[in-house]
Amino acid sequence: MAGRNLIVLPLLATVAGIATFSAMDAAMKGASIAAGVYTALFIRGWLASLLIVPAWLATGRKLPSAAAMRVHLQRSVVVVAMAPLFFWGLVRIPIAEAIAISFIAPLIALYFARLILGEQIRPAAILASLLGIAGVLVIGAGRFGEGAFTRDSVLGIVAILSSAVFYAMNLVLQRKQALLAGPVEIALFQNLIVALIFTLPAPLLFVLPDMEGFKLITLAAVLALVALLFLSWGYARAEAQVLLPIEYTGFLWAALFGWLFFDETVRPATLAGAVLIVVGCLIAARNHTEQTAV
Repeated sequence: MAGRNLIVLPLLATVAGIATFSAMDAAMKGASIAAGVYTALFIRGWLASLLIVPAWLATGRKLPSAAAMRVHLQRSVVVVAMAPLFFWGLVRIPIAEAIAISFIAPLIALYFARLILGEQIRPAAILASLLGIAGVLVIGAGRFGEGAFTRDSVLGIVAILSSAVFYAMNLVLQRKQALLAGPVEIALFQNLIVALIFTLPAPLLFVLPDMEGFKLITLAAVLALVALLFLSWGYARAEAQVLLPIEYTGFLWAALFGWLFFDETVRPATLAGAVLIVVGCLIAARNHTEQTAV
């Protein structure tokens, strides 16, 4: 029973983290529409940093080790590239569609493993990648067939795909970061570094939001913080290969929140494309697990 709890609790924490992140995506979409992507990210980063300071003070004000700080910096730089692309694309296409396309990130991570770690890319990984590409094409074809393939939607899809490249790096760093630092430390220093980086172009890009926009950004900051705490706790207690498939529950949450708050419907092509991408990811994960066991 104790062994089962050791797995169940990280799984539940990860499910809660993905659900909370999906709610944050919905809040950020509204905030980005109201105040602009940069302003939403800039304020969210500083609010999240300030909100976590009391927890950091209460847990002993522990400063990161040199190794942990390097990973905090690395992941923060990745987030700074990933987040604007994702939310810029999210404003232009439905949330469920964006999440479905972003699922290609674990497949891209396989090729980063080849480039960075020198791992051999196996035939199953190539098949998985082809299924992922097919899934994205099906989603795009569905838009084209329904006459919804506008310039904005094309740019949105390209932005989400570009964000997925950085999200793949984020997935690789997430587990490494969770093994070096606790959830509170990760939440504080990652948000703080991201906020500091976003501060650099503030004189050129910042626009003061109205009250509605500020409320949505504040909600997004709280949700992002809670999600990061859930995921950091879960990834510190279970292997990434066990938890990564839970990422795909994000599609269900995205469809729910998109429908509730933006009256978005899930196209059949989006669902079919998501299935192809997820099947590809599961094939890759299963093959990786078998090879590791051997």
